Amino acid sequence: MKKITLGYALCGSFCTIKQSLEVLRELKSKDFDIIPIMSNIVYNTDTRFTKAKELVQEVESVCGARVIHDIPSAEPIGPKNLLDLIVVCPCTGNTISKIALGITDTPVTLAVKAHLRNQKPVVLAIATNDALGATAKNIGLLHNTKNIFFAPYAQDDPFSKTNSLVCDFSLVPKTVEAALSGKQIQPVIIK
Repeated sequence: MKKITLGYALCGSFCTIKQSLEVLRELKSKDFDIIPIMSNIVYNTDTRFTKAKELVQEVESVCGARVIHDIPSAEPIGPKNLLDLIVVCPCTGNTISKIALGITDTPVTLAVKAHLRNQKPVVLAIATNDALGATAKNIGLLHNTKNIFFAPYAQDDPFSKTNSLVCDFSLVPKTVEAALSGKQIQPVIIK
């Protein structure tokens, strides 16, 4: 049986990077080959949550592969048919909107676009303070887009951050397994 190769993309919801790394480790323990991808912001930005260089080293160590972090490196994903599935975890409102509108100006959005041309699954693990604001219409578009699957999500702080949605990171691996079979796990919207 062919070993499954995942693209694992990280975007700039920095407060959820630690949870994303736990998902990455769990997927790697399931014996997937994983090619890491990072947005320019994640690859280059030190924050109170993580130092960029340390994060890159940790991700590369877990995956056993170099991080794709620029447009030229992301472009061959489609033409060379490199991946069976891409996980975007965390997936910010900015990235969601760019994917929905076909904007491919980051390594992550180009990787997703290049991968979708092969009609293969993409799993989005939402983490954004704007999901129920301006980003809501783009989430709606993607819910109706072939080969896009969502890790179940909920409002993480409905009284202090009324527009914020965050996925249940523990359900990302199950979402991946279902997406590989062309299915969306349910319910998508959880409490």
